Amino acid sequence: MSSAVSTVPESTPKHRTTTPEARAKSQAFKRRLPLLPALFFVLAVTQLPFLLTVFYSFQSYNLVRPGSQHFVGLQNYVDVFSDSTFLVALLNTVVLTVVCVFVSLLIGLGLAVLLDRKFLGRGIVRTLLITPFLILPAAGALLWKTTVFDPTYGLLHFVLGTDTDWLSQFPLAAVMAQVIWQWTPFMMLLILAGLQSQPKDVLEAASVDGAGRWRTFTLITLPHLSRFLQLATLLGAIYIVNSFDAVFLMTQGGPGTASTNLPYYIYQRAFEGFDIGQSSAMGVIVVILTMIVATFALRLMFRAFSVTGGVK
Repeated sequence: MSSAVSTVPESTPKHRTTTPEARAKSQAFKRRLPLLPALFFVLAVTQLPFLLTVFYSFQSYNLVRPGSQHFVGLQNYVDVFSDSTFLVALLNTVVLTVVCVFVSLLIGLGLAVLLDRKFLGRGIVRTLLITPFLILPAAGALLWKTTVFDPTYGLLHFVLGTDTDWLSQFPLAAVMAQVIWQWTPFMMLLILAGLQSQPKDVLEAASVDGAGRWRTFTLITLPHLSRFLQLATLLGAIYIVNSFDAVFLMTQGGPGTASTNLPYYIYQRAFEGFDIGQSSAMGVIVVILTMIVATFALRLMFRAFSVTGGVK
């Protein structure tokens, strides 16, 4: 009787073949893995408070009326845009941001061009010009309030010989002067970095061809600085639109609402009026407006660069 012998094939170990792309992704993930705690921390301290602010913006919530919190939908946003004080604060914020960014950028450009030249004591002059940016905004605001704009002992009173109360008669201009003084060194540093990255052989070729200083600056240097000017404008607008220290310490938003900007008005509604709902709605509006400005500015910057980082 013949018996059929069944042969069972031996199991061969399966070797997993990994592609170079998979190995590269695995190595990239391992390099980024230690950064995950920092990422979670940033999300916890930035995004969670913002989500809570968005939640409160849809609530009627006033701290002086406990137990009155309830959902009101978009009513807070409707009330905010119908608030005349909010519209004045919005206009003051736009004027403050545009004027401060433009003037500080213009002065920073002039200082950067001067500091790009070699002269005796250039290092000391650079250090002195950078100093205002290193001072705390609150200290800078108090410095200008007491030593520059004081109608009796201020520097303007000593130089001009007038008893003008600058903070009362020209409050917004006084705040803008302090903010410009604070942010001009920042603009100067960015533009100076752009000037020092300019190829020297191009400038030498222009000089050999007989181009003057003004023609070289307008046709060669200024186009090279366009990306740096755009970056300075973007960063300056994002930071200056949130200016609070100068308004709070120099004018308290007054007289009336003459120098009130959005950050200070949000502070008033939240910590003086205890209206958490409307102040949260104002905060969300400020974030949205800032994102719109930043997105528009970034698109302008991306158009000036190719994918590889070169200028188009």
